[in-house]
Amino acid sequence: MGLDYKNLDQRTRTILLAEIERDIAGNTLYLSDNLNQQGRADYPGLIRDAARSGSDVTLAAAIQGRLNSHEKPRKLKSGEFSKAPVMRSNAHEMLAEGEFNRFYIRALCVRAIEDGLPGVTVYRAKAVENARSESQQKIGQRVPAEALLQDLRTHPGVDTALGLPPGPNSGLSVQIP
Repeated sequence: MGLDYKNLDQRTRTILLAEIERDIAGNTLYLSDNLNQQGRADYPGLIRDAARSGSDVTLAAAIQGRLNSHEKPRKLKSGEFSKAPVMRSNAHEMLAEGEFNRFYIRALCVRAIEDGLPGVTVYRAKAVENARSESQQKIGQRVPAEALLQDLRTHPGVDTALGLPPGPNSGLSVQIP
């Protein structure tokens, strides 16, 4: 089950696609290490298609089968590498939800700026079993659109300075008030 994108209309999709094209042109489109070689080649087209007429759900379905079977080993504090665990069964959903939501948030920030609105408002876009307290505290907060847009553009595929979205499976997004 994907996120409930409250402002996902044609205008938002147009801006969302422009933000994806911006990253592709700037060679900053996030390509997860979890994507296999074919997945990395296909991903730009897949996320474009989702922006045009889909969502994180359709992106997840398209990504499935384009992931590595094991996660990449991680370097431990000891300097050794961990054994590569088997890929999570919902890795395609986590990647799709996180990346589609990031571009959606960027699109809403652009919209808010164009419309002269001061910011966007955080809301719960997906029910979660165990809501993190830091996520709960963000619900209802208004975030400056300009700062959030810059933060997301500067930090593709990683945690942002403003903490939005607040990590995988948070279920949070933003909306235009």
